[in-house]
Amino acid sequence: MAFPVDLRHCQVLGLAGTASLALGGETAGALPVRDLPAPASAQAALGLVGVYFGVVLLTAAWLLLGRLVRGPRPPGPRALLLVLAVWAAPLLLAPPLFSRDVYSYLAQGAMVDAHMDVYAQGPARLGGPLADEVAPMWRHTGAPYGPAFLALAGALSALTHGEVPAGLLGMRLAALLGVALMAVALPRLARHSGADPAAALWLGALNPLVLLHLVAGAHNDALMLGLLGLGLVAARARGPAAGAVLVALAALVKAPAALGLAAVVALGVRSGRRPLPAVLATAAAAAATTVAATAVVGTGYGWIGALDTPVSPHNWALTSLLGRATGALLAHLGSGLAPLAVPAWHLLGLAATAVAVLLTWRRLRVRPVYALGLSLLAVAAFGPALRPWYVLWGLFLIAAAAPSTSVRHRAAALAGVLALAVLPSGGPADLGQLVLAVSGGALGAVVLWQAHQAAQAPAPGRTA
Repeated sequence: MAFPVDLRHCQVLGLAGTASLALGGETAGALPVRDLPAPASAQAALGLVGVYFGVVLLTAAWLLLGRLVRGPRPPGPRALLLVLAVWAAPLLLAPPLFSRDVYSYLAQGAMVDAHMDVYAQGPARLGGPLADEVAPMWRHTGAPYGPAFLALAGALSALTHGEVPAGLLGMRLAALLGVALMAVALPRLARHSGADPAAALWLGALNPLVLLHLVAGAHNDALMLGLLGLGLVAARARGPAAGAVLVALAALVKAPAALGLAAVVALGVRSGRRPLPAVLATAAAAAATTVAATAVVGTGYGWIGALDTPVSPHNWALTSLLGRATGALLAHLGSGLAPLAVPAWHLLGLAATAVAVLLTWRRLRVRPVYALGLSLLAVAAFGPALRPWYVLWGLFLIAAAAPSTSVRHRAAALAGVLALAVLPSGGPADLGQLVLAVSGGALGAVVLWQAHQAAQAPAPGRTA
């Protein structure tokens, strides 16, 4: 007998997962420094167990929902959007989880509001309580974000007067807006690409990485992806100029979205426009949007130079790992080239990204949304920095345009694994924290197994 699955079971199980995440985050999340409990305290330990218990429940709910989507009577997009809203609700007022980046956003917004050069100076120049919340490595680092996001952050700072709780809520609402835009764009992109809209929503908007990192982590990647998705929809429906404006705004949140301009051109050509007019319309609209947004915000073009913002020395990107291993080997051999190992591997990663993007577009130019998704995934995989939510850059569009079920299965497996990759505090893990995290996940697995066994047991008075 199979485990009984219906939409209500999935809603309740996922809600239990995100509620556990929110409760556990109250003591184990990326809390303001004044609220951080001692790492070895019972409260922090219980919170960490609760967070990973919730992650396992949420992931299980998502996988069960995937069975429904692939079943004979799949839920429609509206029903899936309701599930997304139910799952996200407990995270609305939860503390930041899995990253402290949102504090950097708030500090940079306060700098913009104070008319400070956010690209030449780090939050340490701001000083005060907001700067204290920023992770030490980033306190002296300029913002790598474009003027569209900094305008939002500056407006939010002015509205909240620099108060941390109000600012966190504002950034969470901005991230939710981005996720809502993603959910609006996904079914439309899927229909255009010949894919199932419900399957696209399940993989692209309801997967655990979206809830854990875009909603709970309040990352600005949500706004970037939402604007990017709407830009591709607009390019298909209204032409390259309309699409280029939205895609340019997405790139003025975070730069990787600029690759979407290639998809805007390709969509214009597929709609019957000639290549040269499509390129010229896209370039003109993107350039005008960039100049106008930069002039209105008044931050200048320093964001272009800030794109080489340094990465954490402990970053686990492929090129960083290979660079550190090569540097250690060279140092062991007594070579003076050891300090050059990491930069050299980063350059090789950029070259590999360029090759991968060119080959992808050469092969898949007739499927521009899918080609863009693979290209953004290559940018994340071979770039100098990698975080779990970076994978969503490509996964969002792959969900909308994947050509086969096997591609979706591999993407879902990647999302499920990465959901377990980061501690809720956003910091590095020690052995004790790893044990607690595994214990919380194991507890979730045991609860799910017991529920499965109870569902299989025959009712009283009946035989199996």
